Amino acid sequence: MFVYLDHTATTPTSPEVLQAMTPYFGEIFGNPSSVYSFSKKSREAISKARQQVANALNANSDEIYFTGSGTEADNWALKGTLEKGKIAGKNHIITTAIEHHAILHTCEYLKKVEGAEVTYLPVDSEGFVSVDDVRKAITDKTALVSVMFANNEVGTIEPVAEIGALCREMKIPFHTDAVQAAAHLKIDVKAMNIDMLSMSAHKMYGPKGVGALYMRKGLRPENFVHGGAQEHGRRASTENIAGIVGFGAAMEILQTRLADDAAINSARRDRLIAGILERIPHAKLNGATGNHRLPNNINFSFIGVEGETLLLDLDAKGISASTGSACSSESLDPSHVLLALGLKHEMAHGSLRFTIGRLTDDSQIDYVLDVLPEIVARRRAMSPLWEDYMKSQEGK
Repeated sequence: MFVYLDHTATTPTSPEVLQAMTPYFGEIFGNPSSVYSFSKKSREAISKARQQVANALNANSDEIYFTGSGTEADNWALKGTLEKGKIAGKNHIITTAIEHHAILHTCEYLKKVEGAEVTYLPVDSEGFVSVDDVRKAITDKTALVSVMFANNEVGTIEPVAEIGALCREMKIPFHTDAVQAAAHLKIDVKAMNIDMLSMSAHKMYGPKGVGALYMRKGLRPENFVHGGAQEHGRRASTENIAGIVGFGAAMEILQTRLADDAAINSARRDRLIAGILERIPHAKLNGATGNHRLPNNINFSFIGVEGETLLLDLDAKGISASTGSACSSESLDPSHVLLALGLKHEMAHGSLRFTIGRLTDDSQIDYVLDVLPEIVARRRAMSPLWEDYMKSQEGK
């Protein structure tokens, strides 16, 4: 049996989305920047997609800017805002210790090259950032607050609306990386006081290689890509028409099934969590619970076992999973997210992330619950760390 449980890393492009994209690979190929009538269909397709994405966020279409990825959108939000802020003497960014590397590595670059000051807010044991901590970190030099909407590793949903309200009160731009959240949660950028928001199509059954940045009207961060007048003169490069069309279609389809998908996914998520806790001793669920967690996310640590070893064993059984972010899957370092939650290195090393989606059915959940306990037990039997741990538990 093949079981794909890594929908957070990427999703398959849905047949409906592929169908919408297909004409723009060949039949409709005009450059949208050209003035002749043949290119009108390309321009119209981009405009339609822009409106589809805007509708999903309760935004205006001229507030949506297409990019090459969610990572580019994050880079633009941070680098562009800091560059503009420096003119007014503002070079301070507030973010969290559990952000995706698209944010963390960009902050490190801005510190090293641009002399930025960066505050990395801590989180509690479930992965929540405190709104009060955000307030305390704000200074008269703060140019931007960037807090992810939902964590990609442990699924914790942050208090974004409350942070947005605080930032609006303090007149500080607020950005959120919603690459994961936009695929599962209803987002209203106006009600939540979000100034900038990053997304990626391939997390929501759209194509790879296309993302978007929502920027509230009136914000003018510096351009990130120069060389042309595309995207209202804000992001140069000939548009990826097929990808943009796919993004718009995926976003529109997602809105029609958002509630149903969430109900189905959360039921399977909870059944898998309950089954693991019941069948595997000393398994630790990481992240928040219930409605404070993404409906498709399961993250466990298994003391005495290396996560990478579990991945190989699961793969041999036809199960695709992850130890954390796909962007750091080749790293042997423990997850920075789990360490920020307070896990010791040996626990963080023994983590697994399962993320379910439209490819998942109940028989696959049952299969994982049959296979995983045996794998963990066998690996623990060979582990000196497990033996030491069990000795430490004697008499407790």
